[in-house]
Amino acid sequence: MLAEIFLALIVSLDIYLAAAAYSNSEIRIPRLSALVISSISAVILGISLKFSELLGRIIPLKICTAAGLIILIVIGTVTIFKSIIRSLIKRLGANEGGSLKLSGFGLGVSIYLDDTAADIDRSKTLSVSEAAALALASSLDSAATGINCGFSGINPIISAAFAMAAGCLAIALGGLSGKKISSLRHDFSWVGGALLIVFAVVSYCV
Repeated sequence: MLAEIFLALIVSLDIYLAAAAYSNSEIRIPRLSALVISSISAVILGISLKFSELLGRIIPLKICTAAGLIILIVIGTVTIFKSIIRSLIKRLGANEGGSLKLSGFGLGVSIYLDDTAADIDRSKTLSVSEAAALALASSLDSAATGINCGFSGINPIISAAFAMAAGCLAIALGGLSGKKISSLRHDFSWVGGALLIVFAVVSYCV
């Protein structure tokens, strides 16, 4: 049970940071949009966990766990580097007296680097379709994490349920503390990468 809870917290950390960024930019996330974000993230996590569980019945467990350890460490490292890139983007935007535009990138990459890019129409309200785009872009890490954690005997349904609840809570907390977090002018998504590496090592050793 603790593994499912910890995994849900890791997955919901990106959602919290995205909600904080939206709050700081005074972009409202309606309840339905919040539900869409949490649902998509939870479903993707559950499906990826189930997929890896089935894959583990075909591939020897030792190979699966070793591969999972390596890939999770790689994902955690990439997340940390993504955090560094985001921090650089924020600093460049601050030096230019505003937010740095990412129009030269594709929508998915833009959202991956700047969560607020999902507000395509600049309406200051995240629509259901925009929430879905944000959730899909942010769920790449969830999918990869789920695929590699399924070998550890983690229950997909319980994990998805916890992820759903954690996602809704993360959006609410992000809305409340967004301006305080964003005022620090640092990207904290590296914390999720660090926790992922710790989770991978602990799961492998146990």
